[in-house]
Amino acid sequence: DDLRELVTRFKSVYEHQRMSFPQDVMEQLQLSIGAVFKGWMGPRAVKYREVENIRNLLGTAVNVQAMVFGNMGETSGTGVCFTRDPNVGTKELFGEFLINAQGEDVVAGVRTPRNIAELKDIMPDVYEEFTRNTQILEEKFGDMQDIEFTIQEGKLFMLQTRNGKRGGEAAVKIAVDLVGEGLISKEQAVMKVLPEHLDQLLHPRFPDVEMQEYKDAVMTRGLPASPGAAVGHIAMTNEQVVANKEKGIPSIMVRDETSPDDVDGMFAAEGILTARGGMTSHAAVVARGWGKPCVCGCTTLSVNEAKGEIVVTMDDGTQKSFKEGDFISLNGQTGEVLEGEQSVAPPAITGNLKKFMDWVDEIRDIDVLTNADTPADATEARKNGANGIGLCRSEHMFFKPERISKVRQLILGNEEQAEEALKDLLKFQREDYEGIFTAMDGLPVTVRLLDPPLHEFLPSLKEENVLVELAKQLGSTVDELKEKVEAMEEVNPMLGLRGCRLGITRPAIIEMQTRAILEAALNAIDAGVDAKPDIMVPLVGKVEEFRNQKALIQSVAERVFKERGRSCEYKIGTMIEIPRAALTAHEIAEEAEFFSFGSNDLTQMTFGYSRDDVGSFVPSYLSNAILQDDPFVTLDTEGVGQLIKMTVERGRDVKPNLKIGVCGEHGGDPRSVRFFANEAGLSYVSCSPFRVPIARLAAAQAAVETSSGLKP
Repeated sequence: DDLRELVTRFKSVYEHQRMSFPQDVMEQLQLSIGAVFKGWMGPRAVKYREVENIRNLLGTAVNVQAMVFGNMGETSGTGVCFTRDPNVGTKELFGEFLINAQGEDVVAGVRTPRNIAELKDIMPDVYEEFTRNTQILEEKFGDMQDIEFTIQEGKLFMLQTRNGKRGGEAAVKIAVDLVGEGLISKEQAVMKVLPEHLDQLLHPRFPDVEMQEYKDAVMTRGLPASPGAAVGHIAMTNEQVVANKEKGIPSIMVRDETSPDDVDGMFAAEGILTARGGMTSHAAVVARGWGKPCVCGCTTLSVNEAKGEIVVTMDDGTQKSFKEGDFISLNGQTGEVLEGEQSVAPPAITGNLKKFMDWVDEIRDIDVLTNADTPADATEARKNGANGIGLCRSEHMFFKPERISKVRQLILGNEEQAEEALKDLLKFQREDYEGIFTAMDGLPVTVRLLDPPLHEFLPSLKEENVLVELAKQLGSTVDELKEKVEAMEEVNPMLGLRGCRLGITRPAIIEMQTRAILEAALNAIDAGVDAKPDIMVPLVGKVEEFRNQKALIQSVAERVFKERGRSCEYKIGTMIEIPRAALTAHEIAEEAEFFSFGSNDLTQMTFGYSRDDVGSFVPSYLSNAILQDDPFVTLDTEGVGQLIKMTVERGRDVKPNLKIGVCGEHGGDPRSVRFFANEAGLSYVSCSPFRVPIARLAAAQAAVETSSGLKP
């Protein structure tokens, strides 16, 4: 009777559409197959492929098989089972079943299913056969299986099996255990752990993301710019975040967008939320470098700093206001913004992780360095397995309050004031470099000379209190100071006076930095540290620019070594971030001792996209398939990648053993790493300290892909 009622209801769906239900079985079959094909372009299917990065497929396949029934009485049933626990990886069956039910009943949640272990008491013979089958399937596929099964009148039917999805902790444990059980090799194990699995293990996380309470707390979403979980009070200014930190109050820094002036607050914050900016915006880059959870480009967020208020437009179109001091939470893994104080779990690093990462290092054949600007960053990176520092951005050391005033004095002061500022900055930089060399004892440290435009260090004309204090420091009036600041503004600063152009026009800055690097190296060596300094010249487009800076560096080195009565080894190289440098790499290689690709700038200049403004059009480009990926996240191998390959070829034609790496954001992107390792032939990749384990894994997977053809 129930089945008849169900059939009647389904037929009424057809009647509502003024259609008659087909009676011919072949027509029914054809329509069923067509429905599956049409589902390929359904919203959920499209979203799933987007999330899973599945592309370039023609469509889905349809399997037609005989039906079996689990709803034929108390000796029938249906269930779903994993051969291991997908949450923690333990070797035990993890599943559920229902008696007298069809498969849909298990997943739909209409009835409460029973634990798979209870099947042993209800149908012992079926359970024993099922257990044997799970072992056969694991041995056959060499992985944890996700199995669907039906029991029809006491007979077991295995309907479907596939490799089961799992969390980070489980992924590592299962990979290690399968090797221990002799089912797979270390190389195969390396391919079973995904980069996102390591992300889950290496950042604090929300443990209950599948719980309804968590889902109900999600207000809106932005771009998942830096992974991890953060909980804190809304704070909209640098000063408020820092003040909260001093009182032990956790803060989420909420801004329209961030700038270098915000670094104190960003460093003190638990997480960062911005209404504007993309995956390579200032907030995103700095947050990833520091391992801070960050959600950027949250376009449904309106920030009113004057009122101390933010307004969030919810998914249903309603608006909700929050005041400074209210609790919110950020999920940097998904880009979700949540209301209130959510519970956070610490990184779940198991004892198997070290063993797994040791295998990773045995297999990979390129080095993984880090982008680190402080001794603390360097220490963290080394703990995460970095083989050295591929990018130390000297300008990041200038943003502390006592230092930024000296930088401004250098830029805006008279000759005497500039000279005094250089002496103070020399001391600051030397101390920082000594700490970094000590943390990286025995490993190379590549310091990039000053790169950004000078205007980035200048105060905003709206910051009246800062201008008053600076004018007093320089012995000028506020109006005179404003004139100087305005005079230094550039129409297109990222293509203006920066990088080696700054070094050529303001050589005293480069002299100070070179002296700081080499004196720090000598001091570290005196203390028993094996310091290995490399000096990198940024934004070179012509070999003559590099020659100019190289000669300046060498002249300073000669003076320092003469003054100290001893010397140390060092190398001088350049960043390749201008297309012209790639085209003339053979000329630059005659002079440089190493190359490092600044892939962010190289992408920006090759595409002609401003990386700070791509959020306004790249989402449309992605949805319209003009771009397959955000080129600032995953390297454009067809365009930028060809420039990289050309550079490597031309550079090594001149110097076959030329060390060539990459230090842009792409150095931590797994798909980009595979290109750098397998197609470009780079010596190393460099990424933020917190992405080092992921880059190590990607490099190992690239090596396995080359040697055996296996794919993650």
